[in-house]
Amino acid sequence: MEHQVVGRSVPRLDGVAKVTGAARYAIDLTLPGMLHACAVRSQRAHALIRRIHVELAAAVDGVVRVVTANDLGGLVPYFGHVVLDHPILAMGHTLYQGEPVALVVAESPAAASAAAALVEVDYQELPAVIDAEQALGPGAPVLHPHRGARVGDEGFEGGAGELEGNVCAACEVGWGDVEAAFARSDLVVEGEYRYPMLYGYAMEPYNALARFDQGELVVYSSAQHPYQVRRDLARIFGLPLSRVRVVVPYVGGGYGTKSYTKVEPMAAVAAWLTGRPVKLALSVEEAILTTRSDGAVVRARSAFTAEGRLLARDFDIVLNSGAYTDNSPQVAQKAANRCFGPYALEALRVRVRAVFTNTVPASSLRGFGAPQGTLAGETQMDEAAARLGIDPVALRQRNLVPRGDPVIPGKRGLDADLAADLDLLAESLGWPARPSGKGIGFALTASDAGAFPVSTAMVRLHADGSASVLTGATELGQGSQTVLAQIAAEELGIPLPTVTVVAGDTGVTPYERTTGASRTTTIVGRALQEACRDARRRLRDLAVSALGLPPDAVEDVGGALLAGGQRISYGDAIQRWFGAEGEVVGVGAVRRAGDLARLPPFWEIGCCGVVVALDPETGVVTVEQLTTVGDVGFAINPALVHGQDAGAAMMGLGAALREELVYAGEVLANPNVVDYRVPRFSDLPARIDQLLVERRDGIGPYGAKGAGEGALNPMAAAVAGALGRLTGRFPHRFPLTPERAWRLLADLVPAPGHDRTDTR
Repeated sequence: MEHQVVGRSVPRLDGVAKVTGAARYAIDLTLPGMLHACAVRSQRAHALIRRIHVELAAAVDGVVRVVTANDLGGLVPYFGHVVLDHPILAMGHTLYQGEPVALVVAESPAAASAAAALVEVDYQELPAVIDAEQALGPGAPVLHPHRGARVGDEGFEGGAGELEGNVCAACEVGWGDVEAAFARSDLVVEGEYRYPMLYGYAMEPYNALARFDQGELVVYSSAQHPYQVRRDLARIFGLPLSRVRVVVPYVGGGYGTKSYTKVEPMAAVAAWLTGRPVKLALSVEEAILTTRSDGAVVRARSAFTAEGRLLARDFDIVLNSGAYTDNSPQVAQKAANRCFGPYALEALRVRVRAVFTNTVPASSLRGFGAPQGTLAGETQMDEAAARLGIDPVALRQRNLVPRGDPVIPGKRGLDADLAADLDLLAESLGWPARPSGKGIGFALTASDAGAFPVSTAMVRLHADGSASVLTGATELGQGSQTVLAQIAAEELGIPLPTVTVVAGDTGVTPYERTTGASRTTTIVGRALQEACRDARRRLRDLAVSALGLPPDAVEDVGGALLAGGQRISYGDAIQRWFGAEGEVVGVGAVRRAGDLARLPPFWEIGCCGVVVALDPETGVVTVEQLTTVGDVGFAINPALVHGQDAGAAMMGLGAALREELVYAGEVLANPNVVDYRVPRFSDLPARIDQLLVERRDGIGPYGAKGAGEGALNPMAAAVAGALGRLTGRFPHRFPLTPERAWRLLADLVPAPGHDRTDTR
């Protein structure tokens, strides 16, 4: 099937606008006797806790209890889905400024907040290390001399031996003779590239409400992965999984930052100690002090022939992963798999180290691992093109991995035609024309997406012919419930308005490993298809039994049965078998087998470009045009794909031009959304082209592949290419703030105390 671009006629399910409503964020839950908690956060990056003075706080009217780590006896006081090293409350020492050291539980939020201000902590300060490269140096303080128990393998499959010092995780990817390839090359491009630490800024900050009910722990949370949170909570309290229920109402955005456990343990231990429901809701400022993305320093070399053939690449990536392990091992592995791009290479050497520092713990953020390494890899493609005198589109075209060939030996072949995608992108941007005073940039990525392919789904066919879909996947505003409802309606042959999706409740919905890695449409959608087919098989068997007909006399025609020449609705068949109202339940599951045996489940394509202008007096970069190519296999709901691509692209532009968490010494200097500048509506480009490419080449329903991260992953590199062609100097450090851009244009070295933007 030839590619089809939005605007052309494409057969699909009936596309509907988002029926779930992204604006319906967290439900305001209030339980009888509910208490409110306020966390007291450390003002020291690295210190021993001599004593916590809670007397004044405990005396405040309305305060029920002040909780410290000393109150957690009998519990497992740590959590972590990979390594058990993240304390619920600081255990004798703090590892970053902003770490929770105490929890004030009171009758009202006001009382809890007022009392929290009265908690005093005696600290003995210890040497701190904020920079990841300094943390690897001799004499650096070691944050975790005794490592936590490893409880998961995510990110350690490519480990490079024993972890020592402040190395949180390490991985290597490679093949071929790298040194020999470099020795016979005609051009070597090398440099150091820096990608910032970022905050995901979901509109809804972290929150959780916990209660114990007859020995069962029930937690309402804004978690992306309720089953992973359930596992952590069960371990903490020594409960069977069946006695822990995690319920996730509509979540006000996640972008990966709400993956895994965050504030749920604090709310749960407060409920355990007080015997009452407890709600903990963070402010935006507190949320910024909870999770961020890994910053990166990337040293890269690329070897080319004079004709532009890319022979080999050599990457050394150091990730600033903060105080605890969280998901940084997997970020490191993904950075290793994604940094070198979708190019055919004779030889490759990638080394990635995630490093502990006395900063906010890093974890997942949209596209994790891909944007950091892609900045270096794609910028070097542009630098090589400039030095070789070759068109940068042509340079990429002659090096792309052909469709069906492996990007990484032993992995699934590339399920995309990147050469055709790049042609569409260049056409939209007007390349190779170069308008005066404007810079055009573009970049490509192929990310091993979809995570591990484990999913279960259920569908309940009711006596009136309507259906309920049950899934453990979380609705974060991305529209997954809309798409799953569309899939169920198509598979069952019933009207879309008769389908309801029930999601994110470990006490009700079936197991779902994660919600992330752009996997819900493809992996959960596959499980749902199986559940619908199972329900139809069961329904047909019921009809055969109820009507006393031979099996070959009953035919399922989608939405109804033909039985002995008579058309019988699904609801009628159910009622005939039960003799009253009843229902049929179908169950579906997918695992790493069959066409999902080879990882990744699919490759998520990033293909985007920009046209920019640069004010020579202020250094302000204006993005005048943005183009995204959504190579999604099949867009079950085109409106949602456009929304995902636009949102991802704007997040990428935020990292490219504005966003950066900045430390002043040991203190985070901008933990708020005034000083931490996210894109606004006024930053939207005047022209946005969103192209959909649909070749039905994905493993998801109807040939679908995932979307949601692709448009972010190459964005900083696209901006780097545009500014490089406009100024003659390719920026290596992001975000490209007005001052950095002005210095780039003026060919100035940084002023004392400012960053050096190495561009050559």
